[in-house]
Amino acid sequence: MTGTILCCSRNMELVAGYPYWLIKNGLPYHYPKLLNNTRCGAVIIGGGISGALTAYFLTNAGIECILVDARTIGLGSTCASTSLLQYELDIPLHQLKKLVGQQNAIRSYQLCGEAVDKLIDLMNLIGFKEFDRRQSLYFSDHTSDKKFIEREWRARKDAGFEVELLSARDMKQSYNLQAAHGILSQKGATSNAYALTHGLLQYCLQKGCRVFDRTRIKTITYEKKQVILKTEEDCLISAGYAVNATGYEVADFIDKKIVDLDCTYAIISESRAEEKESWKDNVMMWNTNDPYLYLCSAQENRIVVGGRDEPFSNIKTVHKYLDRKSVKLEKDFKNLFRSFSFKKEFAWSGVFGKTKDSLPYIGNYIKTPRTFYALGFGGNGITFSLVAAEIITDLLLGRKNMNAEIFSFSR
Repeated sequence: MTGTILCCSRNMELVAGYPYWLIKNGLPYHYPKLLNNTRCGAVIIGGGISGALTAYFLTNAGIECILVDARTIGLGSTCASTSLLQYELDIPLHQLKKLVGQQNAIRSYQLCGEAVDKLIDLMNLIGFKEFDRRQSLYFSDHTSDKKFIEREWRARKDAGFEVELLSARDMKQSYNLQAAHGILSQKGATSNAYALTHGLLQYCLQKGCRVFDRTRIKTITYEKKQVILKTEEDCLISAGYAVNATGYEVADFIDKKIVDLDCTYAIISESRAEEKESWKDNVMMWNTNDPYLYLCSAQENRIVVGGRDEPFSNIKTVHKYLDRKSVKLEKDFKNLFRSFSFKKEFAWSGVFGKTKDSLPYIGNYIKTPRTFYALGFGGNGITFSLVAAEIITDLLLGRKNMNAEIFSFSR
């Protein structure tokens, strides 16, 4: 089967405002633009955290890789990520079972739990220090949610997770949090997805991977034994396989409706380095609301608050509501923590995708031969990106992966 797909649309503007991690880290490395024809075993399209993790796994498997991005590396959704590493999906486990079946739901949660540990091992291996293990608190401020929280606690416990039910009194005493019911999980972490992306790519460069940014793919031709990508500068990349890690811009490559786009908003406080930790163990938190509110701590004892999502209709959604949403997020925080002070320093918004079952799309797509997709949509983008990298490495090497079918396009 042969065919050519045009991929020449302009980059979608995915971020507005001042993402803290981009301000903090700036542009730490320079990557060249591709200006010559070249060949490789696999070409990865997308230079965010998904592409970087895929490059890491493929390179370690001995596959000669090239990674390209139309933007400067990391300046898509990755720089706006709040970098929570969670096993919990956007859909609670007891509800996900009804959507995808008990076995697939439990395995999806377990894979994300395993991914948290694997990411920490990986960061240690490459010498990346900007991460912390965290407990995770899933809470409701509605007294009527008691049965909902108990069902979710039981589902997680039965799936093998270390979880504890918390009462309103528990949360008030431990976290000074105004809430009614909660589930405390032992597994979780926070990191810096933007800096980690660069750290992974610097590691991959030392292992022989080639990385190019500001290199937009104009067309892709699918042939029997290779794919040929043409850039806007008319340079050709001939590769045995392609891996698409473009995230929410995937519509350029496939014609199947797989994701709905939303815009989420986040704020971060000024440094509170002189103060004690904001709450016990700096646990990261998110609630049962739809859309949910999430909170975590960052370096210098800063506090990150995010949520207030809006359906993405056009780029105005990213910019227009940012000031209004940041004010509401600050009020949300103060309603939960009435005795804490919070002074906002930066605010930003970013586009993210949601699937109907909260699961990513990983693997091949029938209309684009010799091409794999690593599309870690939803709140578990980073953990699912690692899962995608593992699955795609197996598939590309001709090995069977027992988890691939859960996230396939044919599910």
